[in-house]
Amino acid sequence: MAQSGKREATGRHAFLVAAGILLSKVFGLFRLAVFNHFFGVESDVADAFSAAFRIPNFLQNLFGEGVLSASFIPVYARLLSQGNEEESGRVAGAVGAILALVTSVIVLLGVIATPYLIDVIVLGFHGAKRELTIRLVRILFPGAGFLVLSAWCLGVLNSHRKFFLSYSASVVWNIAMIATLAWFGPRFGKSQDLSPLAVTLAWGSVVGSALVFGVQLPYVLTLVRRLRPNLDTRAANVREVIRNFVPVFFSRGVVQISAYVDTLLAGLLGTGAVAGLVNAQALYILPVSLFGMAVSAAELPAMSSALGSDAEVQAYLRRRLDSGLRRIAFFIVPSAMAFLALGDVIAATLFQSGRFKHADSEYVWAILAGSAVGLLASTLGRLYSSTYYALRDTRTPLRFAAIRVALTTVLGYLCAIRLPPLIGLAPEWGVAGLTASAGIAGWVEFTLLRGTLNRRIGNTGLPAALVVKLWSAAAVAAAAGWAVKFGIGMQSPKPDGVAILAAYGLTYFGASYLLGVEECARAGRRVKRRFIP
Repeated sequence: MAQSGKREATGRHAFLVAAGILLSKVFGLFRLAVFNHFFGVESDVADAFSAAFRIPNFLQNLFGEGVLSASFIPVYARLLSQGNEEESGRVAGAVGAILALVTSVIVLLGVIATPYLIDVIVLGFHGAKRELTIRLVRILFPGAGFLVLSAWCLGVLNSHRKFFLSYSASVVWNIAMIATLAWFGPRFGKSQDLSPLAVTLAWGSVVGSALVFGVQLPYVLTLVRRLRPNLDTRAANVREVIRNFVPVFFSRGVVQISAYVDTLLAGLLGTGAVAGLVNAQALYILPVSLFGMAVSAAELPAMSSALGSDAEVQAYLRRRLDSGLRRIAFFIVPSAMAFLALGDVIAATLFQSGRFKHADSEYVWAILAGSAVGLLASTLGRLYSSTYYALRDTRTPLRFAAIRVALTTVLGYLCAIRLPPLIGLAPEWGVAGLTASAGIAGWVEFTLLRGTLNRRIGNTGLPAALVVKLWSAAAVAAAAGWAVKFGIGMQSPKPDGVAILAAYGLTYFGASYLLGVEECARAGRRVKRRFIP
């Protein structure tokens, strides 16, 4: 029978990941709310900072958590499960040293090449808006380097099943930015020119990025007692990490190209489009991270440590995958329905303050509704990709990611640029078409990932009956949310929004329980065990 060194309850690990992500995302949303209070959406400075914030993150996303999780964790976790402490320390040291060297070179090149990157990525920025974006990107690039190194820490910590710290560490980054805004915002925020505040905030972000790495490093050093920093690329296990890294690197690369195509197209849609997209994506990524990433991150080390015959490993992976898919869907389906039906309430509750007005909430809602199209596919696809990585196959997800990016680019151009004028909409509303087209491409990628893996390890997926129950419960919850919304209105966005969303959530859980959804009952039992004596 396949085993994972010792029998693991990854539900607890997923809970720790989710708890860490939740803490981080709560602070992240608070940071964005404070940013919106001072900058709003309809401003060139908000657009400039939002675009600048994304460009150095290319480095973080390309070399960071996702790539290292797929390439480093399967090798390192296997060495730990075999009890090979000496070799695991050597591999961790080599990966960390190589990553630090490569990241330093890329940060330097990025700072030098910033004007050219701006001209490629945000074609719609000109004059003072372009110059401010260049200045902000050059400040932010070193911070992205620190975040890449913190992703190495995350890989080590996750392999040792220390999930909470690795996913909550970014809280200090958000706190640094919130503190910067709280201290300098009242000084600069009343001026018509918000550029000095944006520059100061960028420096606050760099300090926060360094702190994220700093809080994790001491724990890594205590866990890896025989850490040996080195640049030895000849060792067999280091070569395996590099072999795994290259396809995932390109896979993340094509995904990042898609993200920058979104930014490029949004930059052509007028003032506020880039900032609106960033706000919507901050909300969209919350359930993806809390549920898709949490389950996938907890399952990857366990799947990678599976031992036994091919048939035993395949059966073990099917069980883990199906269980993870059900857990993800239970939370993602209501999230998608909430984005579609109550997106304005969500945006108003979190962001409506200061320069962020009711019209901005409705604008973000439109973008969120487009994101809802592919939310379930994107989160389920993460777990399928993790299963491929556990099988030491990083090339198959790369091929399907490339297909998704090509579809996203073509459909995004048609839906964001060409479609709005044809149906009488203002150009800025094309951002909703941009997110919806990405969702359609996400479903294509998910279908390819599932079909290919099923031919390899056997049939997996969500039962049709469960899918019907979940969407039915979500629809009933949306009706309840709308009833409360019409009953109390939205005169006070934050307290009224909390009441509406509470009604939505409670109704969903109640309907799921009445429909006999096992995940609902299991979640209830888990909460009862933890919080009720």
